[in-house]
Amino acid sequence: MAQSDSSTTAPYRILFVCLGNICRSPLAEAIMRQLLAEDPVASSRIEVDSAGIGGWHQGELADPRMRAHAARRRIEMTHRARQVTDRDFDTFDLIIAMDDGNYEALRELAPTLEQQAKVVRMADYLEQMPWDHIPDPYYGGASGFELVLDLLTEACTRLYQRCKAQSDK
Repeated sequence: MAQSDSSTTAPYRILFVCLGNICRSPLAEAIMRQLLAEDPVASSRIEVDSAGIGGWHQGELADPRMRAHAARRRIEMTHRARQVTDRDFDTFDLIIAMDDGNYEALRELAPTLEQQAKVVRMADYLEQMPWDHIPDPYYGGASGFELVLDLLTEACTRLYQRCKAQSDK
């Protein structure tokens, strides 16, 4: 994240992406929003959103199971699903994929090499938990949703810390 003066510089924009935008990516967005809400300076410098590779769930709230598990941890999920668009590659500074399939799809969708370089993996922000992707809990049980909550809480916290450190320079 480039050095910035929050009064004159556009915010740093982060887009979280999963397959359908109803489990992982809206949870990552909600966790980051919660972290940013606790820091007015950072919240003026960082904006977040989420989207899905596919448009099957456009306009829908996140999966009710994901919302229920998140609510138990006091994480509110209000995002409505949307599909990634070409415009997202211009709008966002960082585009974070939840797994390798999402990562490859995003790199194929990116109109330019410069925009491909904006795409990273969420697992790159995991340090304590030995996962190389954020697994999709959609077809699993409660333990899968809890695992995703644990993984995304760690990854989002580390991402937030890195972004904040850069914006404070």
